[in-house]
Amino acid sequence: MQVTETLNEGLKRGYAITVSAAELDAKVNEKLVEAQPEVEMKGFRKGKVPMPLLKKQFGQRLLGEAMQETIDGAMSQHFEESGDRPAAQPEVKMTNEDWKEGDDVNVEMSYEALPAIPEVDLTAIKLEKLVAKADEASITEALENLAETAQDFDDRDEGAAAEDGDQIVIDFVGKVDGEAFEGGSAEDYPLTLGSNSFIPGFEEQLVGVKVGDEKAVEVSFPDEYQAEHLAGKAAVFDCTVKAVKAPKKAEIDDELAKRFGAEDLDALKKQIAERLEAEYAGAARAVMKRGLLDQLDEIVSFELPPSLVDAEAGQIAHQLWHEENPDVHDHNHDKIEPTEEHIKLAERRVRLGLLLAELGQKAEVQVTDAEMTQAIMNQARQYPGQERQFFEFIQQNQQMQQQMRAPIFEDKVVDHIVEQAEVTEKEISKDELQKAVEALEEDE
Repeated sequence: MQVTETLNEGLKRGYAITVSAAELDAKVNEKLVEAQPEVEMKGFRKGKVPMPLLKKQFGQRLLGEAMQETIDGAMSQHFEESGDRPAAQPEVKMTNEDWKEGDDVNVEMSYEALPAIPEVDLTAIKLEKLVAKADEASITEALENLAETAQDFDDRDEGAAAEDGDQIVIDFVGKVDGEAFEGGSAEDYPLTLGSNSFIPGFEEQLVGVKVGDEKAVEVSFPDEYQAEHLAGKAAVFDCTVKAVKAPKKAEIDDELAKRFGAEDLDALKKQIAERLEAEYAGAARAVMKRGLLDQLDEIVSFELPPSLVDAEAGQIAHQLWHEENPDVHDHNHDKIEPTEEHIKLAERRVRLGLLLAELGQKAEVQVTDAEMTQAIMNQARQYPGQERQFFEFIQQNQQMQQQMRAPIFEDKVVDHIVEQAEVTEKEISKDELQKAVEALEEDE
């Protein structure tokens, strides 16, 4: 076998590979010898079929396998000896298209090699870690929000009319074409006006009712209503108002705390403080991570594979175009050409992606099965009732698994770098942290 370099320009590589007919024939014979003991053929005992007959019967089929294995072997040997790592799947094609059995096989292989990544002294990196504490004002605000969600209702004064946001207690009977339908009646039903818990148009018609009122509410079921026998049909609900109650914010006390699973108000405040500070820590980490990536982008430089940059720039341009044109949900549009700004951002992403991958490989960073399972479960919660189907879909889709694994791997590499770097803590207020986060979003 001959391997001859035909291109070595920047990261672009090209090789001509020649596999001789003799090599192929030897490979075919080797496969026949390996298979001979198990071959059965009429007129011969198992394992005793003559080689010439085996070759005539199976040689043509094995020739293709031998050709593929030989070329794959040549490529593997080349990458092992050269140390090259292709940026993408190498392009391989036969150059003698008129090839026939007995001829040598001529193949061209081309690819872009991944660049050599320079060493980085991680101990020289200086990072600032922002620390925000949960102040009393933030804890009080969170408590007030909880009190609103845990609101009670008190009876309004006698003769008062129901307002939007009030709770009314009603008996109702729903009828279609004058006949009551199953599931359309209830007694002492508490309905909060404006909650949109009933079909469209129902609650609005009950604003202004008083205790003792009887009102016929006329509505139409939506065309896509879940009960097919009611979908799109007009209905009348005969309602009797039994109570009108105004919303009352729950008191911030031990009883409120117990409603949210805490022993008392102090315990609830502590839980809120811990939750807020966990949120602040997540935001601060995002700010520190951006600072780290900015530093790495400044101090590390190397040649980038053009194909990776082009692909990333195209993806960025396409994504931003769809964000600017939210009404277009398909991809039936003109080709979107990346701008210089898109290309610059793509170069940064590719550079940092290759660098973090190299640092992670050297540090033997791994994404565990438990971490992947947790990530899949977290995402599956976005599809209530379909968690199992989502889980199975991810398990059968290697590309989706890689998309989910990549950010976990990146975060673990960032953690590894932060452990080596010099980190200084700076205590700031919640508002200052919010401004730092907003600055990140503006730069994106």
